[in-house]
Amino acid sequence: MSMLDDPSMREIIDDFCDETNELLDKLEVTLETIEDDLSTAHEGLETFGQIIDRIMGAARSIQAEEIGTFCELGKVIGYKSSQASDDEPLISVVVAVLFDAVDLLRKMVKSLETKNKDILAHLNTQAFATRLKWLKEKFKDIERSSVSYDKEQKQELDQSSIDDLMASLGL
Repeated sequence: MSMLDDPSMREIIDDFCDETNELLDKLEVTLETIEDDLSTAHEGLETFGQIIDRIMGAARSIQAEEIGTFCELGKVIGYKSSQASDDEPLISVVVAVLFDAVDLLRKMVKSLETKNKDILAHLNTQAFATRLKWLKEKFKDIERSSVSYDKEQKQELDQSSIDDLMASLGL
């Protein structure tokens, strides 16, 4: 039985959901700040990457792998886009996509919170997947040492790794 289905773990799952919802609020504030003043993009996207990384780690610790993988993709977008922060039109698109990512994460957490998998069944991720693929192409030349896919092996998160993350989410 997975940790997510174990009744004795319900309090831990509920704590995860509560903390994650608070962190998602912080992510939205961060994105709103960037949207209001694109000159804050570098620092703001770094902050976004750090916060979503916390959610990713917590999700993986409770075996919420889909949330963890989705967060990993958001982390990569946040960190890589921080390196392109002088391209204001691109940053505007990134912020819009990250707002969508936060919204989808909220729905994933709500599904976990309520044990209602139907919430996820009605999500149309195709438009989101199209945006992610477009962004992935924009970031293919950005190398960033702090975005590590496998910390034990110190492998960088390259394009094929991003493709694998997206495929694991069905995108």
